[in-house]
Amino acid sequence: MYRTNDIKLAEKILQLDKQRDELYEELMIKLGSRAHELIRALQNR
Repeated sequence: MYRTNDIKLAEKILQLDKQRDELYEELMIKLGSRAHELIRALQNR
């Protein structure tokens, strides 16, 4: 069986993934196709 801490960590990862999707969608609404370009530029600096 999984330990409680392992389950909590997995749940937190899922929450962060959902939040990431929501934030990316918001950025896409604001910037359109340029959202991906901005994210890549920030990752590479």
